[in-house]
Amino acid sequence: MSQIVKLAWRNMWRNWRRTAIALIAIVLGLILLLIFDSFIKGSDQAIFGNAIKVYGGAVQVHAPGYRERANRMPLLPLADANAVVEAALANPTVVAAAQRIQTGGLIVNGDETRTVGITAVQPSAEAPVSIQAANVVAGRYLLDGEGDVIFIGQALADLLGAGVGDRVTLLGHGKHESMRQRTVTIVGIYSLGSPDLEKGTVFITLDEAQSLFNLNDQATEVAVSLSDVSHQSTVLPALQAALPGYEVDSWQTLKPEISETMATKQVFTNILGLIVIMIASIGILNLQLMAVFERTREMGVLAALGMKGRQIMGLFLVEGTLIGVVGAVIGCLAGVGVVMLIRQAGGIDFSFASGMGEVTALMGSRLYPTLTTADVVLRGVIVAVIAAIASLYPAWQASRKEPAAALHHI
Repeated sequence: MSQIVKLAWRNMWRNWRRTAIALIAIVLGLILLLIFDSFIKGSDQAIFGNAIKVYGGAVQVHAPGYRERANRMPLLPLADANAVVEAALANPTVVAAAQRIQTGGLIVNGDETRTVGITAVQPSAEAPVSIQAANVVAGRYLLDGEGDVIFIGQALADLLGAGVGDRVTLLGHGKHESMRQRTVTIVGIYSLGSPDLEKGTVFITLDEAQSLFNLNDQATEVAVSLSDVSHQSTVLPALQAALPGYEVDSWQTLKPEISETMATKQVFTNILGLIVIMIASIGILNLQLMAVFERTREMGVLAALGMKGRQIMGLFLVEGTLIGVVGAVIGCLAGVGVVMLIRQAGGIDFSFASGMGEVTALMGSRLYPTLTTADVVLRGVIVAVIAAIASLYPAWQASRKEPAAALHHI
């Protein structure tokens, strides 16, 4: 076997131009594939991380019946919000568990009226993990216990023509779909660099919402933040077991449209990968068929010297596999190098997608490519295996050559 490998390696470089063409095709294809793959993975990580901060925790706890009506943000009070918070904080990976009230409504300033989601929070509990609290551009964040105040996004403030200190009217959906109204003062404005995220949600204090919606000392949600989002898969079932009678969900469950978009992107990535691999495979197939034709006389000599058909087939199969392996190694190293250079250069500017929808908004203004060792190795192995498979037919063709006819081939 070692002799066949040595012979295949030597034959691979006899016509170095043909081998170089095959290698270039594989390397360029892998670089393209790894770059695209890294940006998809990077965008998924950005969406995942930002969604947790924007929507309030990796895990959310609601009263029974909330899940099926989540799009309407029903006011379904938790039976014992304090007990839920205690159960969540008992888990060592939980860094914050904050009571909230979520509902929909309108905000009015003069002739301007906008539909918004209303989120009532415990400011002291939310501030350490809130992306909005960390991005105040005017005024300040909310304070515990204060009333008649509101915290809004920059894009919404621009649409309303309002600023810090201005009074606006807030209307929210109360129990039984009734509308409750209150005039509040804007105390702060946040900016996330995305109009879609800034104009969709306003914040008031939990005390204010409990007064406005007649929910005395009650909350409709507990938002749970983790020290590391990778722990979500273990924390979620643990909280579900610790809180029977409550609906404990990840944000993906409550925002299925975002998860579906991420899954769709992965499908496109796999399709692109298949196309790249097929192009490289066709290239290897054609080059190997040319090699079989050009080396027909050589195969006759090998057969005359006693080499069996299966050994000749193995020789060409090993040659194709070696081309695939060498191309995969070079392509993976080059692809990783390009991805690292893009990261060091600060990623790519993705601000042009601002305003194109909620999902693109969650990606942020800059997109950073991300690759794992497993991703790189998997792509490389797939390319090498496909190269070997693409060499099967040419190798079989080579093994079928009759020695006498091959020796007389011109």
